[in-house]
Amino acid sequence: MTTMHLRRFSPLAFALLAGLAGHAAAQAPAAGAAQPPQATEVTFAQDMRAALYDGPQVATPLGLDGKPDLTGYWRAVRVPGKPGGNLGKDEPGFVLPYSEVGKRALLYSQNHTRDPEAFCILGGIPRHNGSGLPFEILHTPQRLATLYNYNTHRWVTIGTGLTHPATPDKRYFGHAIAHWEGDTLVIETVGLRDSVKDFAWLDENGNPTSDQTRVTERWTRPDFHHLVLDMTVDDPKYYTRPFRFQRTWVAGQPGQGLGEYPCNENNIDADHLGPGAGVIGPDGNRGFGYDEPLPATPPGPEAYGL
Repeated sequence: MTTMHLRRFSPLAFALLAGLAGHAAAQAPAAGAAQPPQATEVTFAQDMRAALYDGPQVATPLGLDGKPDLTGYWRAVRVPGKPGGNLGKDEPGFVLPYSEVGKRALLYSQNHTRDPEAFCILGGIPRHNGSGLPFEILHTPQRLATLYNYNTHRWVTIGTGLTHPATPDKRYFGHAIAHWEGDTLVIETVGLRDSVKDFAWLDENGNPTSDQTRVTERWTRPDFHHLVLDMTVDDPKYYTRPFRFQRTWVAGQPGQGLGEYPCNENNIDADHLGPGAGVIGPDGNRGFGYDEPLPATPPGPEAYGL
């Protein structure tokens, strides 16, 4: 999520401290423990800057169907030199391959649309996959739920031979069906909203997404502590070719999980936000990026050349 200040995080993001402090019990690696895991607190900065687990390898947990169980509380791992929240992080110059129509849609998003998440509008897919915020998965052999801050979620049906409706309703999370390819869960989503017609962004940078977008997610859990996504976004309306986005999450500590987060409460800064994601630096990040020190006082638009 983005604003005109600091590292482009919305004021809502800083309020997540309260939501993250009230963690629910989560899956723990040790089976048969005498006592359930005790809830632990983690700071917002820690959740935003998780590191890959480097301890003893723990086997991937399996579900009743013998497939990897993706259930867990997952914290994003930031790769040095890669911009956060930008689905173009692996593209040349960190810029997505816009079509001519896509370039116009980008200008519309940046000049006329304020960050939808700042107004408690669902981020949807694929934006939530690029977010730096932690999320939680609840997984059964037939269903998978991904739970995000702002008390938003999506449900995915898992099975063989599933098909999309001929004309799916347009939704922020679209119409999603999943199947297994070996130990990889493949989720295919269509029926997404359009940035020009609706309040929807592709990612934190305000890149556009269209009603023709098809998102294919390939989820793997190579061991207990890591969750890996290989996602392909195919939007022939706004982009000249499909593009990939890959990332890894690390499992939260025992007792961690999402807390309640009422997005609409005390949302005092939303009406003061300007349109778009603001200036995108050469490193692909919004505003001051990750590596520059934050100023003591939040700067005005002039700091971004506006």
